[in-house]
Amino acid sequence: MPPLADAELSAAQAAAKAAIIDGPRGRFEGPFVPLLRSPDLMGRVEKLGEYLRYGSGLSARLRELAILMVAAEYREETEWGIHKPIALKAGLAAAVIEAVAEGRRPEGLAGDEQVVWDFVFEILAKRRVSDVTYGRAVQKFGEDGVIDLTCLCGYYGLLALVMNVAQTPPPEGADRLG
Repeated sequence: MPPLADAELSAAQAAAKAAIIDGPRGRFEGPFVPLLRSPDLMGRVEKLGEYLRYGSGLSARLRELAILMVAAEYREETEWGIHKPIALKAGLAAAVIEAVAEGRRPEGLAGDEQVVWDFVFEILAKRRVSDVTYGRAVQKFGEDGVIDLTCLCGYYGLLALVMNVAQTPPPEGADRLG
């Protein structure tokens, strides 16, 4: 699904696109290109993403670890290309990112990163988490943090499916999963 030309947009599509550009993202890219075909849905999806990226109590470093894990699981190059530089800027170690891309558990994870890794790994592999992993996550992030982390995984899974179906290309010059 290629980008729609501005001249072809309905009033609802033009307003939805402008809302994203005028919001905290400041640009229109990635999953919003195909989602623009359904502007009402896109607006709702974007609001959830806005909260998860900019309003959640989880640190940017931990959010980005989870996002990259989901992108790697779905082999979704667009989110990987967008979020790898964000993850590096947020302080996620390059070696951790490389391990995620290769599908292996990173060595030397910080304590909070270990909790996120285990939680997200179990969600992706088993579609649930064990009582032990859940307990560690609640202890580290609280119940609200566990809900935010769970929804972050679901949200980026949704975006990955949309972009994989739409064959959304990664940003020009972005690093690829390989």
